[in-house]
Amino acid sequence: MLAWLCEKTTGVDDLVQKEIPTPAPGPEEVLIEIEAASLNFPDLLIIQNKYQQKPPLPFVPGAEYAGIIRKIGGEVKNLSIGDRVACLNGTGGFASHTLAPAKLCLPLSDHFTPEDGASLIMTYATSHHAIVDRGGLQPGETILILGASGGVGTAAIQIAKAIGARVIAAASSPEKCDICKKLGADESINYLQGDFREQIKALTAGLGPNVIYDPVGAQWAEPAFRSIAWRGRYLVVGFAGGNIPSIPLNLALLKGASIIGVFWGDFSRREYDKNRAMLLELADWYQRGLIKPLIDTVFDMSELKTAYAKMSSRGVMGKLVLKNNRQSFN
Repeated sequence: MLAWLCEKTTGVDDLVQKEIPTPAPGPEEVLIEIEAASLNFPDLLIIQNKYQQKPPLPFVPGAEYAGIIRKIGGEVKNLSIGDRVACLNGTGGFASHTLAPAKLCLPLSDHFTPEDGASLIMTYATSHHAIVDRGGLQPGETILILGASGGVGTAAIQIAKAIGARVIAAASSPEKCDICKKLGADESINYLQGDFREQIKALTAGLGPNVIYDPVGAQWAEPAFRSIAWRGRYLVVGFAGGNIPSIPLNLALLKGASIIGVFWGDFSRREYDKNRAMLLELADWYQRGLIKPLIDTVFDMSELKTAYAKMSSRGVMGKLVLKNNRQSFN
């Protein structure tokens, strides 16, 4: 099999693509022939030794992927050779084949393209867990989504609209705002133009959003939280802006508002059955046309370093996907 190896956690430049032996699955594992893998921000952190997961060296990066089961372990049930699946396993995706625990595999119908299958779990599961489980967003409520043109942001737009909420998408350029509107956002804010708080106020008739979905942090967190509605829910999803903000807690008191942490990774481990039900619901929503991953660019698997460079440029709208050609399967 062909795989990208991280032999030292010194960044993208030191990744190497090599032929290595194809492993055999353990009793509760499956061998997956990878059709496509998506590139997520943790995939950069993990090769820089900056992520909470620190696999032993050498390892194959690539947390999220989709493909076809080619071998199964003796104790695997409910999966068969030839099944198409998606998986988020932390590592292993940037290769032609990988081993995965059978319990982490999400069966995919023929409705899914490989690119969409490889782009579903991380962003949509994060956003669904945040908006539905933690935020309790209701039909008719208003949600403000920061970083709305990125992977989790575009997923959040579609999930909120599927629920029946009013969506205000905040992004950093007119082009990104246009993408958000095409995905279903009712209103958009370019937070690099004009007064951010005043724009929120104008679009909510001074009442503020009921839910704020924030994967960005940095300088946008405090003005967004100051604008939240009475009994609002502020969802702390991540800090793509680079800085972890400090929010005065008196603001929560004055608004009767909640600051809610969103950690889908631990939710998926601690509450496996609830997470599984959520993933199956998302797969059903995809088949019904309620959600569809926004794909920015599809690269050949050999172009992994180019894909990392594009991700670092901050100009990505949606997901970056690596796709294997058939020669990788020899």
